[in-house]
Amino acid sequence: AVCSMGNSTSRLYSVLAKTLSSGAVSQHQNCLEQLDSAQLDPIDPKDLLEECQIVLQKRPPRFQRNFVNLKKNTASNHRPIRVMQWNILAQALGEGKDNFVQCPMEALKWEERKCLILEEILAYKPDILCLQEVDHYFDTFEPLLSRLGYQCTFFPKPWSPCLDVERNNGPDGCALFFLKERFELVSSANIRLTAMKLKTNQVAIAQTLKCHETGRLFCIAVTHLKARTGWERFRSAQGCDLLQNLKNITQGAKIPLIVCGDFNAEPTEEVYREFSNSSLNLNSAYKLLSPDGQSEPPYTTWKIRPSGECRHTLDYIWYSQHALNVNSALGLLTEEQIGPNRLPSFNYPSDHLSLVCDFSFNQDPDRLL
Repeated sequence: AVCSMGNSTSRLYSVLAKTLSSGAVSQHQNCLEQLDSAQLDPIDPKDLLEECQIVLQKRPPRFQRNFVNLKKNTASNHRPIRVMQWNILAQALGEGKDNFVQCPMEALKWEERKCLILEEILAYKPDILCLQEVDHYFDTFEPLLSRLGYQCTFFPKPWSPCLDVERNNGPDGCALFFLKERFELVSSANIRLTAMKLKTNQVAIAQTLKCHETGRLFCIAVTHLKARTGWERFRSAQGCDLLQNLKNITQGAKIPLIVCGDFNAEPTEEVYREFSNSSLNLNSAYKLLSPDGQSEPPYTTWKIRPSGECRHTLDYIWYSQHALNVNSALGLLTEEQIGPNRLPSFNYPSDHLSLVCDFSFNQDPDRLL
């Protein structure tokens, strides 16, 4: 059943309503073949946000999060590039496999949770959006975000666990979106990560973009590494493979790089050290929120499962520190905001927090290599 949208007769009603009920992924792909999103009218983001808020009117209001200004005294005459990283929680996993014992099933209804996800994206207006655990790409995110001006790319996992869930919506995977008015796609690579010379179930997307305003090239990548304790060496091997691919794509760091991902790894893990010590000269943007600029946040995911409470730092935005500056970063939710039942909840749609950073280009990147 489609949620009541109040008295609104907005032209968006049919667009949003079509995405509210889930079915087989083949149905969505057939729908896409019949309806090319690029040929549809653009959507005003304010109108879409209003439609989402009508659907969510019985839920608590969005949490307020503030950006922390990190800008040094470096002159920049171009608009910053806002990048958003988020594991949005696959719908099939949230309802069928993840066992969030303190989260009511009512809070996980796709009809409303989808609108919470869109509301978060619309609130922060990213120029580039990197998502993991996307299993509603074809029926929700591609149709809507393409009409908001984004170019959209999706790369599903070869053996997605979503497919084991009854009434699933197809495989989950990584998705990358960028605003066409700001960037031009130069090259794109879908990468199936290897470990110990074996192809794995984890993937990445890496795209080289040209900034219209500055003419500068940069590479943006999104990934989601293997989950669970006991797989540390496996994640390390996947990270090495991804770094090697990115070295080739960026010509050994000549092209600035931003890597977003759910690494499923705490900062104590080997894969984190590999990224920190890479010849690509990467730094983790969210370290800059700490007083010394050297410590990751205390958590980026916080949930309660039958085995107990899980509070970890697993999500990162890495960047070429010789070529890019972090102007600001979005502060995390506090423990008080998250609440005793943790995530997801009626307030927040995922078990992972979104990370958002504003970047600018250094004027003389080669000098710092």
